[in-house]
Amino acid sequence: MWDQILQELKAGDVVLIQFGHNDSGAVFTGKARASLPGLGEETQEGRLPDGKVETARTFGWYMRKMIGDVKAKGARPVLLSLTIRQRWENGKVERASGKYSQWTAELAKSEGAAFIDLSTMIADRYDELGEEKVKAFFPKDYVHTGPEGAELSASLVVAGLKGLPTNPFGTVEPYSEKGHAVEASPLTVLDAPKPAARAARERKPLPVPANVALPSLFLIGDSTVRNGQGDGANGQWGWGEPVVAYFDATKINVVNRAVGGLSSRTYLTGGHWEKVLGMIKPGDFVIMQFGHNDSSAVNDNTRARGTIKGTGEETEEIDNALTKQREVVHTYGWYLRKFIAEARANGATAIVCSPVPRKKWSESEAGLKTVVRGTGSYATWAEVVATETGVAFVPLNEIIARRYDSLGVEAVNGLFGDEHTHTNRLGAELNAGCVIAGLKALNENPLAAFLSVEAAKVESFVP
Repeated sequence: MWDQILQELKAGDVVLIQFGHNDSGAVFTGKARASLPGLGEETQEGRLPDGKVETARTFGWYMRKMIGDVKAKGARPVLLSLTIRQRWENGKVERASGKYSQWTAELAKSEGAAFIDLSTMIADRYDELGEEKVKAFFPKDYVHTGPEGAELSASLVVAGLKGLPTNPFGTVEPYSEKGHAVEASPLTVLDAPKPAARAARERKPLPVPANVALPSLFLIGDSTVRNGQGDGANGQWGWGEPVVAYFDATKINVVNRAVGGLSSRTYLTGGHWEKVLGMIKPGDFVIMQFGHNDSSAVNDNTRARGTIKGTGEETEEIDNALTKQREVVHTYGWYLRKFIAEARANGATAIVCSPVPRKKWSESEAGLKTVVRGTGSYATWAEVVATETGVAFVPLNEIIARRYDSLGVEAVNGLFGDEHTHTNRLGAELNAGCVIAGLKALNENPLAAFLSVEAAKVESFVP
């Protein structure tokens, strides 16, 4: 089968390689499909059931051969750790099937291949969903998923590909509309940390006000506000971390409660907004920025996070394929209005930001390249809600887009940690400065009294 692939392989192709489930067992009897354990150069000669004599080699030898063959063709190998079997103990799913996932990670490091820790990504999702829901993904046995489970695993493969430090597809943007809706995974790394270390990082709690005697500014949103754990993993940052420097810590707490992968809807239904509300006191502030994930599917078995487009009162009643619960889904505008109303009810001041732009360009007939705006969709809808509810609005989409236009394509490329959505530290700092420029442009900036000396250096946005 490998020879057939090599015949069709050409430079620039990408090959996803995942083995291990069938590499254990009998080497020369039964199905006679096992490799020798480990990554060494050991060999074993034996006779197969059909009488043919074969020299068996290690798991590592076969993987290295495939990696080498792919590179020799000018193609790019991507190694994946194993999918997870449906076995549970004390409410947690089994995370290892022998040492094959570990060996795969070691091979990726030694051979200079990209690596996706699919095992941890799937196991984390299974633990999140719980045993009863995951059982439905395995209709026949504990290894092979049905359509729903396969769909989930496939989406995580795409999340892993999008989270790689270097896009294996080069300058090509290969994803369909469905693929675009998948958020890049913060767990994809070339040299994967051990699962225990990663699990500890995942358990890191969201921040709380450092000094309850001071007013607090709560930031709520998606990964463009707080990426992963807010520590720059994968070289990706949201603007919520660097924006802290623009506020005086002796006067106000800046509490970044944004969560990557969430939409306005799932920020609410996932209980995150309820926790913020529990901390809000009179005199506090809430800046909200959603939209990037609201365009996802309203109902699927991977995220189920989309909202109805627009700002109206339309609803859609669904049987949520992910939570297995009945749910009434509302418009993007409805969720923003809910956040605003409930923040006000707790005595806080709400501020709406339009979502940051992606690194996507349009070209005029004259050859002028400009960043694609969110006009007519989430950027516009965010402004409509702010206007209707009478809260401050920061046109962040337009402010940043103008900065990108002035910098040009090459310079903007250097501000991103992935293909087009998540900024690196420099990009996050630029975006944070744009947030401050937008606040300073308001007729009445509700946060003016809390800005730091650094904020004084930022010029106000001129519409």
